[in-house]
Amino acid sequence: MNISAKVTDERVLDVRFDAHSLIVDLMDGRTISAPLAWYPRLANATIAQRDHWEKCAGGFGIHWPDLDEDLSTEGLLRGAPAAKVSA
Repeated sequence: MNISAKVTDERVLDVRFDAHSLIVDLMDGRTISAPLAWYPRLANATIAQRDHWEKCAGGFGIHWPDLDEDLSTEGLLRGAPAAKVSA
């Protein structure tokens, strides 16, 4: 029996934003889009701060050093918004 396995690569290829969304392209060709409102640090950041990102966690995460914000592709794929901070 011939078994085909899906080849997925959930590492980050590129990150961009539009007026209302965080958009992450993955190495396997998929694109994840999430509401920017889910990530208050990113929503309140300047364009320059948003554009200054780097891959982390072996490419499975995104880090914004100017904002101290980290997101994982796993969380983005699950549709997990940023954790609420209690006052």
